[in-house]
Amino acid sequence: MRLLKRNIPLSFSSWILFIFLTAFFLVQSIRAQEDFTQTIRGRVVDKDARYGLPKANIILLNTNLSVGTSADENGEFVLTRVPVGRQSLKVSYTGYQTVVLSDLYVSTGKELVLTVELKELVETMDEVEIVANYNKAEPINPMALISARSFSIEETNKYAGSYGDPARMAANFAGVLTSRDNRNDIIIRGNSPIGVQYRLNGIKITNPNHFGAEGTTGGPVTMLNTNLLANSDFLTGAFPAEYGNALSGVFDLKLRTGNSEKHEFWAQMGFNGLEFGLEGPFSKKTSATYLAAYRYSLTDIIEKMGVQLKESARYQDLSFNLNFPTKKAGVFTLFGLGGNSSISKPDSEEDAEDWTFQTHGEDLYSKSGMMAAGLVHHYFFNESTSLRTNLSLVGSRVETQIDTFSLVNETPFLKNGERSSEVKYGLSTQLSKKFNAANTFEAGAGWELYDVNYSDSIYFKHAYQQQTGTKTQFSLISAFTEWLHQFSNTLSSYIGLHYQYFTLNSQQMLEPRAGIKWQINPRHALNLGAGLQSQTQARVMYFVQTPLPEGGYTLTNKQMGFSKNVQVVLGYDYSINEFLRFKAETYYQYLYDIPIKESIPQYSILNEGTAYFVDRMDSLVNHGKGTNYGLELTLEKFMSRNYFFLLTASLFESKYQGYDNVSRNTSFNSNFIINAVGGYEWPFGKMKNRALVLGLRVTWAGGRPYLPYEQEATVAAGCPVFDWENAYVPRYNDYFRTSFRVGLRRNERKFNIAFLIDLQYRANYTYIYMYRIDVVTGEIVKDFDMGWYPNGTVRLQF
Repeated sequence: MRLLKRNIPLSFSSWILFIFLTAFFLVQSIRAQEDFTQTIRGRVVDKDARYGLPKANIILLNTNLSVGTSADENGEFVLTRVPVGRQSLKVSYTGYQTVVLSDLYVSTGKELVLTVELKELVETMDEVEIVANYNKAEPINPMALISARSFSIEETNKYAGSYGDPARMAANFAGVLTSRDNRNDIIIRGNSPIGVQYRLNGIKITNPNHFGAEGTTGGPVTMLNTNLLANSDFLTGAFPAEYGNALSGVFDLKLRTGNSEKHEFWAQMGFNGLEFGLEGPFSKKTSATYLAAYRYSLTDIIEKMGVQLKESARYQDLSFNLNFPTKKAGVFTLFGLGGNSSISKPDSEEDAEDWTFQTHGEDLYSKSGMMAAGLVHHYFFNESTSLRTNLSLVGSRVETQIDTFSLVNETPFLKNGERSSEVKYGLSTQLSKKFNAANTFEAGAGWELYDVNYSDSIYFKHAYQQQTGTKTQFSLISAFTEWLHQFSNTLSSYIGLHYQYFTLNSQQMLEPRAGIKWQINPRHALNLGAGLQSQTQARVMYFVQTPLPEGGYTLTNKQMGFSKNVQVVLGYDYSINEFLRFKAETYYQYLYDIPIKESIPQYSILNEGTAYFVDRMDSLVNHGKGTNYGLELTLEKFMSRNYFFLLTASLFESKYQGYDNVSRNTSFNSNFIINAVGGYEWPFGKMKNRALVLGLRVTWAGGRPYLPYEQEATVAAGCPVFDWENAYVPRYNDYFRTSFRVGLRRNERKFNIAFLIDLQYRANYTYIYMYRIDVVTGEIVKDFDMGWYPNGTVRLQF
C-alpha cells in the first residue's frame, strides 16, 4: 500500500510571493500608535502539588518603571502597562526558591499568560534568598529527572523549518531525527517512530496528523495547533511510571486555558492552512473560559478560487479547550481535537508520460480522520491532596483505494483497498499527595476499551488476498505508583512501578522505574535514570490473516506479547550562565521480545514505522532482540540580547537480531546526527515596535541503512522482491538539509502582525521519500526533485 506520490503540503510554493506582498502592504497601511504596553497575568503554583501560592511577589525587572504586584488567594496575579518587547520577571514566595523568568516576549496583540512553578525548599535559611534562573528546558513533570525537557509555544514557532509542528521542532533536540522531509515521524535514539506516544491533557491519543495510517505516529501535516498549547514536556527515555505502553518517547502535551479577562482573536495563513482562533471569558461573573481554533488547507482554497495546482490536499481540523472552575467542586475541563483529510491522485486524468510509472498508471483515492475528546475533573481535597479524573473518547479511520491500468488495459483495476477504524473509550484517575517539602506521592489507574474494525486487501499473484478482516473489542488496563523524595535542596530520588494487562491475549507486565538527581552546586548537576518499559504492537498487526492450505485463515499474530526495553541513562548538566547551558547524556537500551518472522529470518518489526502503511506481516513471534547506545551533547543559549541558538550532536549505534540471531543495522542506524538552529531579532522603529526576524537551521545526519531489492526477480514476479540476504547493509547517502528564515513583526496598540518565510534546501531525495519500484521494469521511481522549497506564514492577532 502506498500513499502520496509527492510532498503535498509544500505544493503551493509559488504563492509565497503573493503572501509576502499582501503582508507587506498590510503592514505599511497601519498607522503607528504611541502607547505600546500590554498586560501580563498568570498564576504562581507549587511545582509538585500544583496548588496556588497566595501573596507570592512578582516584580518586573530591568526597567525604570516601578511595576510589581502580589498574587491573590488563588495564586493569580496581574501586571498592567508592561512595555512590549523582551521583559524579565522575578517571582518569590516564603519557603520557596525564588525564580527569574528572563526574556519573556510581550506583544500588543495578546496578553501574556503565565503559569509560574516554584519549588519548595527542603532546608530553609533565615534571611537568605535562594534565587535560580527559570530553566526553560526543565520538564514540567517533577518526577522526570532525566531525558526530559519542556517546550513552549514560542519555541515551537521560532525554529526555522519547524512549521509550527511539535514533532518537527523536537527534531532539533539531541538524539532525534525526522524520518523524512515530507513526514513528521521522529526517530529517537535509533528507535522506531511506532514507539512514540502522544498525550493531550493527560489522555493517550492516536496519530494526531493528517493523512495518518493505522499503526503509525506521523504524517505530512500535524493536527496539533501550537496556538492552543501550553508549555509541554518531551521525554526521550527512562520515563516516570505514569507513562506506559511506549518504548521510544512521549509528547506530554497540555492545552492552555483561554484568557479569563479579555476576548482575543487571531488569523493565520501558512504551511498548516488558513486558521482562525478566539479565546476569552464566557462571562464576567465567572472564571469560565473558552479557547478554540479552526484550520483549513490553503491549497484547497486556492483551487476553489479557480487556480489549478499540480497537486493539492484537502484537510481541516478543529481544536478547543473549555475551562470551568468552581468554588467547591474543583475544575472541570472539556477539550477536543479532530480533523479529516483526503487526497485523490488519478493518473487516468493525465497523459501517459505523466503517469506514476513508465509502464502503467495508478488512481489513488484516500481519506483519513482522527478525533479525541476528553472531560477532566481536577479536585483538591486540600492544598496537598488532589484527584484528577479523565473520561475520553478517541477515534481514527482510514479509507484507501488504488486502481491500476495501462495502455493495453485502459479500464482501472482495483489493486489495493483498505477501510479500517478504531474507537477507544477511556477512563483514568490519578491521586497526588504532597506530604511535605521532601515527599510527593502519586498513584493512578486506567482502563481503555478498543472497538476496532480492520479490513484491507491486495491483489497478489492473480488473486485477492484479504490481509485483515476483523471487527472486535479488547481492553488495556494499567496502574502505576511513584514517589519523589528530596533528601535535601540538592539531592532528589525517584522510584516508580507501572503495570499493564492486555485482555486480547492475557499478556501482562510489571515495570520498575528509578532515578536520582544531584545538584552538585548551582551550576553543575548529575542525574541517573533506569527502568523497564513495554509496549503492545500496532493494534492492526494482531489481526493479520494467514491463509490455510485447506481454505480459510488463522490469526497467527494474535498471541504476540509486549515488546520490552530495559534502559539506563546517565546525564550531566552545566549551567554556564543564566542563558547558556551545556548538557551531555549517554544511554544504553536492551530491547527484547521483539516480533520477528521465522520464514524471513532477517525481518524485525523494529524497522517499521516511517511509511504511509505498516507491512501486514503474519506469523510473528516474540524472539527478536535489539540494542541502542549512544552519546548526546547539547549546547543551548536561550533567547537573550535578541538572539538564541541550539547546537546538538548525537553519536549512536542501533542494532537488531532477527530469527537467525545475526546482528544487523536497524533501518534507523544513521550513526550520527548534528543539528544547529538559531535566530536573531533586530528591533527597530522609533518605538522599537517592529522587529526583523532572522533564522537558520542546518541538519547533517549519516545515511540510513535500507532493504535492497532484486531487480530481475521483481520483474519476473510482478511485485517487489527484496534482497533479504543483504538487509540493511547498503546505506543511503548522508542527509543534509538547510532552512533559512526571514520575517517582519510589528506591534500596534491593539494588535500585532507578523510575516515569516522559511526557505528550505533538500539535498537527498532518499530522505524525502523511500524509493518506489516499477514492477514491470524493475527500476526505482524518484518522486521528488532536490532544490529550494519556500513556505510563508502571515499572522494577525488582536
